[in-house]
Amino acid sequence: MGSGSDVADGSGCDASPPARPDVAVASHRKPLSPRRGAADPVKALMHRHRELCERAVDPLEIAAALEAHGVTDRTAARFRHRDVFSLAEEMYARVPRDGDTPPRTAETEALPRARLDWALLTLLPGALCAATVVGLRLTQGRPRLFVVTAGTLAVFLALRGALRRGPLGPRGRRHPGPHRTGAWTCWLLTYAVLGDGLLRTAVDGGPDGLPTGDADGSWPLAVAPALTLALACAPAAWSAHLLAVRARRRLNASRGLEEFASSVRPLLLGTFALYLCALAALSGLCAAALGEPAGHAQTLTLGALLFLARLLTVHGFTHAPALVLGTAGATEALALATVFAGRLPGCGFLATPVDALLAAWDPAGVPALCCGVAALTLLVHATRRLTRASAHARTDQPC
Repeated sequence: MGSGSDVADGSGCDASPPARPDVAVASHRKPLSPRRGAADPVKALMHRHRELCERAVDPLEIAAALEAHGVTDRTAARFRHRDVFSLAEEMYARVPRDGDTPPRTAETEALPRARLDWALLTLLPGALCAATVVGLRLTQGRPRLFVVTAGTLAVFLALRGALRRGPLGPRGRRHPGPHRTGAWTCWLLTYAVLGDGLLRTAVDGGPDGLPTGDADGSWPLAVAPALTLALACAPAAWSAHLLAVRARRRLNASRGLEEFASSVRPLLLGTFALYLCALAALSGLCAAALGEPAGHAQTLTLGALLFLARLLTVHGFTHAPALVLGTAGATEALALATVFAGRLPGCGFLATPVDALLAAWDPAGVPALCCGVAALTLLVHATRRLTRASAHARTDQPC
């Protein structure tokens, strides 16, 4: 039969009336939709991802990589497939292999296991912070300043080491560039120790001097939140390790991207809830041991924010954590600035929002509100990003 495909292939019979030369040229210049017979778009895609197709052990690994490169179901439709997984199945089936590769299973796949080095390393920040708190309580004057300075530096270096190794360290997806979170993280931790006391003192007309480290001074320190968050480094690492192991098993057992996402979402929420339970227990114990008020709202929201930000950063999503941490830190700084700016003549209205919040809540309400909204934002973002198969692809660095 005389078909349009014959004309498209340029091999049809000359049965139709001869067209004018300009019309014929225009018809030859008109772009044609890709067809499997004339131009195979899947073959071209396989050529672009040749190394991936050759080393993949199942279609889901190809689908995860395509998803990481921005291939969506709409893109797969242009290759005449209903979704990314269907496209990956064809790419996997068309790869020439010397022998059959056994399917990847939970038994054959090497899953991340807990290692003694990072397990001990995550305990070091809490131990050093506890030693610093003891030194703070036992010293006075210049020795106390030396103990606090040395202890803070030691805790910082220990945290830096814990965030470079193990489940909390980068897994081969580090994106160097402007998306840094270190400065804002340090500011949020500093505000947790000094911010509430400074805000209360500022509202009363102070401060009249620097903090002395005494709980009953004019500018009291909140030591319990800092100790809680330092000790929580170990539960955070184990929770991240649990998520990595379980997600890898779900990735091995799933037969599609949607199936994997639906199975990992409750795992992510359960891991997050497990960390919050450990954080709440540590917060109560530290507050009781130090004789300070248990600021659960402030500590839990800040801990949740930092944990979610680290999870996203570990899996390669660095933009949202940097943006959200920066917004939360800037809001806390703005709250302090408005209180001091309200002392200027005719600028008392600037401190009205903070004064209203303090009247309804204590000074801990400012960081609790800022970090709570930020943590909820990152949680919603994490349920979209960390449920993608490409976020849990294999890496060379074990955790």
